Amino acid sequence: MVIHADESHSLIDSQEAIPSKNETVMDPTLLVKLGRWQWWFLVAINIFFLLVGQAAAVLLGRFYYDQGGNSKWMATFVQTAAFPVLVIPLYFLPSQKDDQSTSSTSPSLLVIALIYVFLGLVIAGDNWLYSTGLLYLSASTYSIISSTQLASNAIFSYFINSQKFSALIFNSVVILSLSVALIGVNDDSDGPAGVSTQKRIIGFICTLAASAVYSLLLSLMQLTFQKVLKKETFSVVLQMQIFTALVASCASLVGLFASGEWKTIHGEMDSFGKGRVSYVMTLVWTAVAWQVCSVGVVGLIFVVSSLFSNVISTLSLAVTPIAAVIAFHDKMNGVKIIAMLMAIWGSASYIYQNYLDDAKARRAVDDVSELHNA
Repeated sequence: MVIHADESHSLIDSQEAIPSKNETVMDPTLLVKLGRWQWWFLVAINIFFLLVGQAAAVLLGRFYYDQGGNSKWMATFVQTAAFPVLVIPLYFLPSQKDDQSTSSTSPSLLVIALIYVFLGLVIAGDNWLYSTGLLYLSASTYSIISSTQLASNAIFSYFINSQKFSALIFNSVVILSLSVALIGVNDDSDGPAGVSTQKRIIGFICTLAASAVYSLLLSLMQLTFQKVLKKETFSVVLQMQIFTALVASCASLVGLFASGEWKTIHGEMDSFGKGRVSYVMTLVWTAVAWQVCSVGVVGLIFVVSSLFSNVISTLSLAVTPIAAVIAFHDKMNGVKIIAMLMAIWGSASYIYQNYLDDAKARRAVDDVSELHNA
């Protein structure tokens, strides 16, 4: 999957904002500069990019396997291969300028490079786990299990980033965990044809592990922003997306050749159910879809907050099973329907906690503005 910056880190600089680091709020200066309706328009556009991009990428990934594709490393590679698309907004859109105090404490290029390489390698491994899970599971089951990233994220953020663990967040963790437990005990007889029970178990474990690693990755990214980069402007977030995706793509190519799967690519193309052209276009549009999703993620981080971006991403995974039913006629039995509803419920609890934090932060900002005017 694409890289998302983690929750609970405001785009407001710590010297300018009253809310604590555990709260997530919109950028008031950006809101004033754009106007409310323009701000909401940008939010809506980025939500659309994230939801459509992620849903399309998951469905195209399942389509690749259904039509005869079998290379896990190829499926891993396309998740980050279209990263050059992100250079366009980085080049054309203005970024916030760093103040002198921030610049004087900026880490060396070597430290930043080592961080990007480490995160990129973790991303490549995580994407491989996701690709393995999608190979052995139906798109609907895969999406419901992947929604546990929000629960895992809350746990890792509590220990690594000192994130508050409120009653609503605890409720979200419990509900999402129970949702996955239901999927785990469910006999997924509607899974991909020819996949044995043992491989479905492997797919379940890989997807669950991928969600946990992804959540750990988000917490490490937040820690990098707070302790190393000490800033989270649009350009910095976008640069992290680009360079870590570059490393992940290179690592995926190494895996593709080292595993010997590159030898099967020509055979896959010839035997692909919809033809050679469809094979190439499936991979191309999968890569594009992941980057469209990535643009939406980065946009929401910049316009609203990274927590909000992560919640919308998880909500997309909870809703994707509906698209899978339409596209692939996945069977939605009673257990999977209940699991999906529980996943949406758990996500809603997290969203409501975000709403409460934002409301509190806005009140704090308004109080400071009134004192300044007085």
